[in-house]
Amino acid sequence: MQQLRALEGEWHLEHLQVDGHDMPGSALSASRILIDGDRFRTESPEAIYEGIFTIDVESTPAQIDIAFVEGPEAGTTCYGLYELDGERLSLCLGLAGAQRPQAFASKPGSGHALERLRRASSRRPEQVTGGTPPTPEPEEVIAREDPAAFERPLSAMMRRLEGEWLPVELVSDGKPLPAEWLAFGSRTTKGNEVTVTFGGQKMVHAKMRLDETASPIAVDYLQLDGKKAGAVSRGILEWIGEDVRILMPAAGEPRPATFDTPPRKGTLSRWRRK
Repeated sequence: MQQLRALEGEWHLEHLQVDGHDMPGSALSASRILIDGDRFRTESPEAIYEGIFTIDVESTPAQIDIAFVEGPEAGTTCYGLYELDGERLSLCLGLAGAQRPQAFASKPGSGHALERLRRASSRRPEQVTGGTPPTPEPEEVIAREDPAAFERPLSAMMRRLEGEWLPVELVSDGKPLPAEWLAFGSRTTKGNEVTVTFGGQKMVHAKMRLDETASPIAVDYLQLDGKKAGAVSRGILEWIGEDVRILMPAAGEPRPATFDTPPRKGTLSRWRRK
């Protein structure tokens, strides 16, 4: 309990490195972390995260496990290291699906985030509850498709989409991603397999299929990971000069007719070759 009380208060980010890349200071100033006992709330422009954490001070370095209860990462746990030095706190965390770091370091491809924080107040923050678990939603019935239907010879356009791309714009579920976060995203296509990552976290891993006779071009993603593996998202694609723009609704939603009517759940993204 004494070790938990030593972490209490309001913390501000001074430095954040994700997957070996430094986050601009302008992206950190509007964020803070509030800790009360073993409960926390992270407030940032893009979302609010709440949850519960446990620490192991017998390990060297000390370990921390963070269980997200409410917010975009609800239901996931990340594993990391922490070091408290008076009013300074260092955290090195494995992002979703990554293993616990072995040292306070974040390298490209590691899936680790290194955070340096400064305590702004040692008072116990108010209303830090750790969040309320979301009410389980009814199991979605989503049609799966045979992966063999995605095995086609690569067209000239599919080959044009190969390689590594950087985001120019990203709107998820109607919310634009702050411009300063775009530098931490990438899209890689090999053959017809596409992977999209942001901040070291894999957001999309799918097989891609095009219907170039449709207007706008129809693009399908066959999900390869997680509970929705085998489900298909049906979107549209267009070229803007050398940039590619993709509007992709959630799996099971109908294909949009135009880019003027984005779905309530889905992603609008624009990419530029690296």
